[in-house]
Amino acid sequence: MTAQNLLGNATCLSCRECGSTTELGPCYACAECFGPLEVSYDFPELTRDVIEAGPPNIWRYAALLPVPQDIASRPTTEPGYTKLIRADGLAAELGMRRLWIKDDSGNPTHSFKDRVVAVALAAATEMGFKVLACPSTGNLANAVAAAAARAGIRSVVMVPANLEEQKIITTAVYGGTFVTVDGTYDDVNRLASELAGEHDDWAFVNVNVRPYYAEGSKTLGFEIAEQLGWRLPDQVVVPIASGAQLVKIDKGFTELASLGLVDHRPWRVFGAQASGCAPVSQAFANGWDVVRPVKPATIAKSLAIGNPADGPYVLDVVRRTGGAIADVSDAEVVDSIKLLARTQGIFGETAGGVTVGVLRKLLAGDQLDPDAETVIINSGDGLKTLDAVEPTVAVPAAIKPTLEAFIAAGFDGAGVR
Repeated sequence: MTAQNLLGNATCLSCRECGSTTELGPCYACAECFGPLEVSYDFPELTRDVIEAGPPNIWRYAALLPVPQDIASRPTTEPGYTKLIRADGLAAELGMRRLWIKDDSGNPTHSFKDRVVAVALAAATEMGFKVLACPSTGNLANAVAAAAARAGIRSVVMVPANLEEQKIITTAVYGGTFVTVDGTYDDVNRLASELAGEHDDWAFVNVNVRPYYAEGSKTLGFEIAEQLGWRLPDQVVVPIASGAQLVKIDKGFTELASLGLVDHRPWRVFGAQASGCAPVSQAFANGWDVVRPVKPATIAKSLAIGNPADGPYVLDVVRRTGGAIADVSDAEVVDSIKLLARTQGIFGETAGGVTVGVLRKLLAGDQLDPDAETVIINSGDGLKTLDAVEPTVAVPAAIKPTLEAFIAAGFDGAGVR
C-alpha cells in the first residue's frame, strides 16, 4: 500500500531519531534505526482568511494535515473547533490572572480522540485499509467505533476489561467488533501489535498508522492559537497518556509560527500525570532521559499507559520550553474534578481532574507563572467517569412536593447558597 501524493501536502515519513525518510505508507518504525516515524510536509502559503473560511471543524486545517484535499466532503464525525472557555472562576480560586480551558468534551464522542481518529481514518482509507482498529483505554474505542460507523467500514476495538462501565457501553452501542481483555492497556497494546502483523487490511490507528493518527492532536494547538486571536499562549498544561497530545500541540504551535500565521514568541509546555501512573513525571523529577515503564494503578484510566510511546519526546518538549511535569494523587484528581465543576460549570473526566490538579500543584510550587496567560486541556466528559466522583457527591433525600417540606428540609432562606 502507498499513499504518495494522496495525502495533501504530506511528502514523506521522517525518523524522529536519525532523520532518515521513507515514502508515505503504513509504516511507524524507521528501517534504519527503528526510531518512530512522523509525517513531513511541503506546506503551501496559507493565510488566516483561508483557514477562517473553512468548515467549523478540524478540516479547516486540512492543508496542514496528512489528509486528502476533499476530506471535508467525506463522511467523517467532523470533530474539532471545540470551545475555548475563559475560566475566570477557576482563575480567581487559584489566584491566576488569565486562564483558559480548551474543552474537548464537546467533540462527537466527547473526547479529543475524535480528532486523531478522523485523521487516521482519512489516511487509512487512502492506503486501502478495510478495517479501523485500536487498542484503547476507553475514549479511543468510542471514537474509532463511531468514526467507522459513520464511514461505513468495519471496526475492531480492544480495551482492558476493567474500564469504566460508561466507556464500555458507549463503545458497544456502535455495533462494531468489541473485545475486552483481561489485562492492562499495555497488554492490550501488545496484542494489537501482534494482530497488526497478521491482518494486512486492518488499520490500527495507534500502531501501524500511528504517524498520521498523532498528527490530529496538532489541531488542538491550531485551534487554541486561532481562538486566542491568532496568538500563542504563554503556558499550556496538557495531560499525558502516550504523550503524543503534548508533543503535537507543541508541533502545532511551531508550524503556525513557521508559516507566519502567529508571531513567533516563547511558550512553556507543562505535563500532567496521575501519581498511580506517572512514568514521565518520575523521569522528569529524576533528570532521566529514559522513561521507565510502570504498572498503572489509578482512577484516571484514560491516562493509564505505563509505557508511553512518546514519553522521551515529552521530556524533550517540556525541557526545551522551560516547563515542568508533575503528578497528583487520585484524591486530588477527584477534588479537582469537583473544583472545575463548581467554578466553571464544566464536568471533566478524570484526565481533566489530573490536569487541574497538576495546575494547582505547579502554582503552589512556583513552577507555573500565575500572571502569564495559561491554557489547560479538558480532554473528555465527566459522564464517562462517574464512578470516580460518585462516592464523594451528596445527593439529598427526596422531599414531598410542598412548600412546607421544602422549608423543613432547610432549602429555604439561609439554606440556599
